[in-house]
Amino acid sequence: MSEDLHDLYQQIILDHNKRPRHYGVLADATHRAEGYNPLCGDKIEVFLRVEDGAIAAIQFEAASCAICKASASMMTVALAGKRLAAAEGLTELVDRMLNTDTVEMDFESSGELSALAGVRKFPARIKCASLPWHTYEAALSSEKKA
Repeated sequence: MSEDLHDLYQQIILDHNKRPRHYGVLADATHRAEGYNPLCGDKIEVFLRVEDGAIAAIQFEAASCAICKASASMMTVALAGKRLAAAEGLTELVDRMLNTDTVEMDFESSGELSALAGVRKFPARIKCASLPWHTYEAALSSEKKA
């Protein structure tokens, strides 16, 4: 990865950490889940409103490190409005990107999600970046309790 690209990816992560998108409780959520990483203390809650097989709204709250919060912010931007099948494809792509070195991400095809590729260089931080995505998947499998 070139130094310029590395700098761009770092800027994207810092921006999403400082100004997280889709942050806060989603009052009319149909699904929600909490995620926790006991190794570093990251805590996150993901809220979804699913309508007609699509993610009508997605938000999160987190008490976490910068990588976890940035990953959650990028996730909400990437998944908002997506059909569930398309969202599943994105979650699988991010999982492969974080856990294998055979998946190359580029900004043109993957947008800001490609910034997460740099996390692979820091194995201890992979769980930080993947926690929001796993919490999203958990939210899909459990409906909000009223």
